[in-house]
Amino acid sequence: MEHEHTHEHGSDCSCGESNTVTIEFDDNTCVECEILGTFEANGKEYIALVKQDESEDILIYGFKELEDDIELIDIEDEEEFQKAADVLDELLGEDS
Repeated sequence: MEHEHTHEHGSDCSCGESNTVTIEFDDNTCVECEILGTFEANGKEYIALVKQDESEDILIYGFKELEDDIELIDIEDEEEFQKAADVLDELLGEDS
C-alpha cells in the first residue's frame, strides 16, 4: 500500500502551537490529526501525529517540507519504522 499525501498547514508549524493536518487515505476517508512534532532518525526527517478523535495512537510518517505544504511519506520498511519509533519513544521519555 504505497501512497503519499500532501497537506496544507500554517508556515509556523514549528512554533510550538497546536497545528493540525488532514490525512486523506487511499479509501478517501479523511482524519484530522494534531502534529506532535518533527524529529530526525537515521538521517531522515519524520513527523509524529495523533488523531484528534483518538489520542492513544501516534502515527509516524516520513515527510518533506514544501513551499506551503508538507508531503507525508509512508514508511514501508518495518526496520526503518521501528528505528523511527524508538527515537520518538526516547524523545517522549517512554520505554519500549
